[in-house]
Amino acid sequence: MNASVHLLHRALRSVVTIRADVPSGHASAPILGTERMGAGTIVEPTGLVLTAHYLAIGARTIEVGPTEGESIPGRVVGIDYEAGVAAIDIATARLPGLTIRETDASVVGEEAFLVATVEDGRRVGSGLVTAYAPFEAFWEYMVDHALSCSAASPGLGGGPLVDARGEMLGVVSLSLLEVGKFTLAIPASRAAGLLDGIAREGRYVNPRPRGWIGITCYPVGENVIVAAALPETPAEAAGLSSGDIIEAVDGIETADRRGLYMALGAGPPGSARRLRIRRGGDRLEIEVTTGSIEEFFAS
Repeated sequence: MNASVHLLHRALRSVVTIRADVPSGHASAPILGTERMGAGTIVEPTGLVLTAHYLAIGARTIEVGPTEGESIPGRVVGIDYEAGVAAIDIATARLPGLTIRETDASVVGEEAFLVATVEDGRRVGSGLVTAYAPFEAFWEYMVDHALSCSAASPGLGGGPLVDARGEMLGVVSLSLLEVGKFTLAIPASRAAGLLDGIAREGRYVNPRPRGWIGITCYPVGENVIVAAALPETPAEAAGLSSGDIIEAVDGIETADRRGLYMALGAGPPGSARRLRIRRGGDRLEIEVTTGSIEEFFAS
């Protein structure tokens, strides 16, 4: 990408390093660890730091580093588990930020660059936006639209994907080198609900939480196979275990992972779901009462 020096400099000034410390007893610690590091972006006009949600989940303390060797305390003011983004308040500092671009399908084919943090500072990777399409992960997470960029991330995630005008297209979430997509970013426009909620209430509360049971899973052909049921989740309480094949939810066939997530989350937390599973050579019917991911990971 032939980005100007001015454009790169402006983007780099808006990117901060995030270091989070999480208690060893927190529900996220076995999955994500107790010490997390990544990047975040100051966004205008709020002055909040927008980042990937996994950096903020369960954080006891957060340090934000505007420059190398400097850090200021931050406070998590909102996590949107459905979008996969979080906001951090750094009230003691006012730093230059980027504006969020309203993303639509026209971004495919555009030049873009991403900024990531590394041990000795920040690095930039450039490429093209290759897709604007639905995405689901091996845990109970999906978005209607995610951005794929041909640029390989040169460091840790959470930083911005920036267009040729210097607007923030996305929040860098995952490296997908293994499946040939290079880098996945959540459209920054998905953070609108998070930022609006914080502006109104001072913090974010999901107005329409979805049901969640706490599994990781993977698709094989037309089957969805449970990889694990997280401890102390509705899935574990219902007896789901590794290797179970989920064939249907409430009598409706679930031939893919996205369909399974949609079925599980069709009602609010506390909804009863009847699962038909195959375990070995047996078919079983089990009932699971959905929970809330927000409550499960609440500090």
